[in-house]
Amino acid sequence: MPESPLTDAEVPAFWQALGLPGLIDIHVHFMPPRLMLRVWEYFDAAGPLLGREWPIHYRSSQEERVAKLRELGVRVFTALAYPHKTGMAESLNQWTAEFAKDVPECLSTGTFFPEPNVAAYVRRAIDGGTRLFKVHLQVGGFDPREEVLDPVWGMLAEAGTPALVHAGSGPVANGFTGPGPFGEVMQRHPDLSVIVAHMGMPEFDGFFSLAERYDRVHLDTTGVFTDFSGGREAFPAELVPRLRDLGLAGRILLGTDFPNISYEYAHQLEALAGLGLGDEWLREVCWQGAARLLSL
Repeated sequence: MPESPLTDAEVPAFWQALGLPGLIDIHVHFMPPRLMLRVWEYFDAAGPLLGREWPIHYRSSQEERVAKLRELGVRVFTALAYPHKTGMAESLNQWTAEFAKDVPECLSTGTFFPEPNVAAYVRRAIDGGTRLFKVHLQVGGFDPREEVLDPVWGMLAEAGTPALVHAGSGPVANGFTGPGPFGEVMQRHPDLSVIVAHMGMPEFDGFFSLAERYDRVHLDTTGVFTDFSGGREAFPAELVPRLRDLGLAGRILLGTDFPNISYEYAHQLEALAGLGLGDEWLREVCWQGAARLLSL
C-alpha cells in the first residue's frame, strides 16, 4: 500500500507509488464565475439547513483552481454545472464547452433540466463532443422519470455518454431522491451509463444493488469515508465486501467535489487508502475504471 497522503503536497507521491500516470477525478465543479459565487454563498449560509458549517477550502480564482488540480496531478477532470430552474441548462452547456476547449485536462461536460427543448439541446451537446452530463435531482427538484426526459435518457444510452447523477438523499432529501425513482429510469434504459454521485449516500445499499444489477451503473467516491461525512463509521460495514468487488470491477470512481470541500484534496485519497482494500482496488478507483468508461 502506498503511504496515505496527509497533505496536498503528498498527493503526487501517492499516485506515483501506485504506478499511475496521475488521477482522474470525475466529480469536479467549474461554473460561470457568478454562478460559482452563488453556490459558495449557499454553502456559507447552509449551516442550519445542513446541520453543520460548510467552509469552502479552495475558494480562489478559476485559474488558481485549475493550477491546483495540475499541481496535484489530476490529469482528467470534469466541469460539473447544473441548473436549478428552466432556461439555464443550454447556456451552462455553452460555457462548459468553451471552458473545456481552454483547459485540455477538462472533459467537455453538459447538463439538462426537464423542459420542452431538452432533447434538442442535449442532442446538440452530444454532437458537439460533450462526454458526460451532470444531473442534480436534489438541487433541480425534479423527477428523473418525467416524460420529457425519457428520450434524453434513451439518447444518452444510445450514444454511450454517461450521466453523473446526484440521486442520493444526502445532504437533504426530496421526493425524487433515493434508489427508487432512478431505479425506474434504469428499468426503462438498462444500457444507460450512469455514475451515482457520492455512492448514493446515505442509501448505499440500494444504489449498490443498482450497480450490481446493471453493468453500466458506477458510483463515485465524493465525500464518502471523509471525516466531514462521518468517516468509515458512517458506511455500513457489511457493504465493504461489495465495495471491494465493485471497485475491482472498475465500477467505483474517484470523485472529490473540488473545490466545494471543507478539507484538503488529500483527505479524500487518505480516506480511500485507509480502507485497506489494496493497491489494485486503488488503481481501479483512481484511474483505470474511469479511463475505461470514458475511453481515455
